[in-house]
Amino acid sequence: MPNYEGLLAETVTFEGDGGDVINAYLARPLGPGPYPGVIVVHHMPGWDEATKEITRRFAHHGYVAVMPNLHYREAPDSTPDDAAAISRSAGGVSDDRFIGDAEGAARYLGRLPYYSGSTGIIGFCSGGRQTYLAAGRMKTINAAVDCWGGRVIAKPEELTEKQPVAPIDYTPNITVPLLGIFGQDDSSPSPEQVNATEVELKKHGVNYVFHRYEGAGHGFFASDRPSYRPVQAKEAWGEVFKFFGANL
Repeated sequence: MPNYEGLLAETVTFEGDGGDVINAYLARPLGPGPYPGVIVVHHMPGWDEATKEITRRFAHHGYVAVMPNLHYREAPDSTPDDAAAISRSAGGVSDDRFIGDAEGAARYLGRLPYYSGSTGIIGFCSGGRQTYLAAGRMKTINAAVDCWGGRVIAKPEELTEKQPVAPIDYTPNITVPLLGIFGQDDSSPSPEQVNATEVELKKHGVNYVFHRYEGAGHGFFASDRPSYRPVQAKEAWGEVFKFFGANL
């Protein structure tokens, strides 16, 4: 872990998709750097206390981390729970808009004087799905971590106007290293879906590593949930930092 003089965490703004100004949660080590960047993609409940804690964890480990508020347009002044409910009722965040917001986060990192020039992306649950999507569509990231992203593989009836293409269909376009973190007791994605994703990654020669954890379900990093598994979470976090350390 690099030496630093403390952490700074704050709310910032930048231009996201279509030039819309959105807010984001930024955490970084104090000091001149340079530090690699990490885009944190929150789960459907939004940029809540748990995901802000995750963002600060990256700063503690020597990264400048930024988490765009993907629900900002629907509910700029609402609590994360209310914003998530409003977003769900509107059909969720469109994939194109997410990519635009993530690209905005990458541009924001690129303007910071203490940024090293390398950017990773990590997402959880729906954010894991979006991270897989980003790995296939973004050229501004250097490594990606999908944490239990559901609906990477989607049935035709699960596709919508806002999410018209299953992320798995972008697998041939993935050129960055990909890490997957999954619980064997999860149902979305199920172990069978994870295996099917792995088949596609192998087919297209993607540089990937998947870690599967026995006794762990969906969201097993979250210390505020019944699914929390501290032993598996500690091991998996170690894999995340090893992966980013090798690729950023």
